[in-house]
Amino acid sequence: MPELADLLLAAGAIAATVYCFVLSRRLRRFTDLENGVGGAVAVLAGQVDDLSRTFAGAQSATRSTAATLGEVCERAEAAGRRIELLLAAMHDLPEPPANAYPSMPVFHRHPDSKRRRV
Repeated sequence: MPELADLLLAAGAIAATVYCFVLSRRLRRFTDLENGVGGAVAVLAGQVDDLSRTFAGAQSATRSTAATLGEVCERAEAAGRRIELLLAAMHDLPEPPANAYPSMPVFHRHPDSKRRRV
């Protein structure tokens, strides 16, 4: 019986050794920088850095555009106020007399000129 226990203990030790060897190889492939998850993590880290730089550039461009847009809006509001003032001043003008303007010239086509169809 002790020999059988020793044999089972040796078989268990060999199985644990094989299991550890297989697990070690899988872990090595898993953390490989070219093919495994380690490589994917390295690529993603680089993409995050690129995205952060792009985002910072977009933020600065947005800030400058917002400032320019604010200035243009202020100018447009000032122009709108001037137009309202001019319209209000136009309401104070008296109506022109009916015969103040001569009749508008009217264009009459020469009666001999007719369109020829080909």
